[in-house]
Parts: sequence; structure tokens; C-alpha cells
Amino acid sequence: MSDMSDEERARHANDLLQNELYKEAFEALEKDLMGRWVHSGSTESEARESIWLAMRLLDRIQIHLHSIIETGKMDEALKKQHPFI
Repeated sequence: MSDMSDEERARHANDLLQNELYKEAFEALEKDLMGRWVHSGSTESEARESIWLAMRLLDRIQIHLHSIIETGKMDEALKKQHPFI
């Protein structure tokens, strides 16, 4: 993992999700993958499976970053409620 606190990790994850190049990259990848899937032939089931897996991986990256943000928020709230724990 990292030596960063949960709050620091949350800030970095949020910065990343708000970054225009990051957003552009994800949108371009999703659009490309969807286009490949839509235009795949009926005999290209392996290609469609690979595309589906790639799309799921993109989703998992986003979910993981959102999870880091939520963990940071929970840690921050816990510290405010119980500063000596």
C-alpha cells in the first residue's frame, strides 16, 4: 500500500477523478471498447469476452477510487467525532 493517510489518499483519488486528462482517457477507452463490441461479428465471441472484461476492469478502477474517497471521508468523520481514538 502506501504511507499516506486515508485522508491524503482520498484527496489524491478525488484529484485523479476530477482530472480532465483522466476523464478524457476513460471516456475514450469506454467509447473505443463499446465501438469494438458493437461492431464485432457474430463469430467473434472471444473478442467480445475480452472487450467485456476490459470494460469491467475500467469500472473496477473507478469503484476502487471511489472506495478510497469514502474511506477517507469515514476516517475524517471518525476523527472529528472521537479525536482521541
